[in-house]
Amino acid sequence: MDQILETADAALRTLFASPKASEPSPARDCPVPSLTEPERRLSGALMRVNHVGEVCAQALYLSQAAVTKDPQLRASLLAAAREEVDHLAWTRERLDALGSRPSLLNPLWFAGAFAIGLGAARISDRVSLGFVVETERQVSEHLGGHLERLPPGDAPSREVVARMKVDEERHATQALAAGAQLLPAPARLLMKAAARVMTTTAHYI
Repeated sequence: MDQILETADAALRTLFASPKASEPSPARDCPVPSLTEPERRLSGALMRVNHVGEVCAQALYLSQAAVTKDPQLRASLLAAAREEVDHLAWTRERLDALGSRPSLLNPLWFAGAFAIGLGAARISDRVSLGFVVETERQVSEHLGGHLERLPPGDAPSREVVARMKVDEERHATQALAAGAQLLPAPARLLMKAAARVMTTTAHYI
């Protein structure tokens, strides 16, 4: 019961509270950028997509931590979730600075990611970790694409995305080292297709 309440509390804080980062944003020392209106809108849309990714990351790690019977793995998953809270806070800060907003569909994204993470974790810890590896690899690729698309003058957003990319790649490496079972090609392709739907929708809504 305690674990259920902790997970529910974390979900509510992810969706409805202002996230608090454990360390300052990588954008803290960047000057306020001078962006044209189209550049501001583009940065806002891209950071909204990145914020959705962090909402989903919370759902993924929380669901997997709730299912595993391995206390060491649970501690590792919750530690990764805490790092993702920093990303959640940093992307929200950029959205506010850009005069943009989070996705209106965040509860839907959270619920979907939680259900997928729960399903993977119920199969086995190795499959659960394999899902982490593939998710983080796809997120890293996606962030690399955003670094190419973000306006060159938006240094604060670029710094945040670059740091997030490093952290996501580290999470994938840690999951591999913990014994992840790599997912088969059809599962990877299905995840990629689902991510494309999510990112395309979140760009606007």
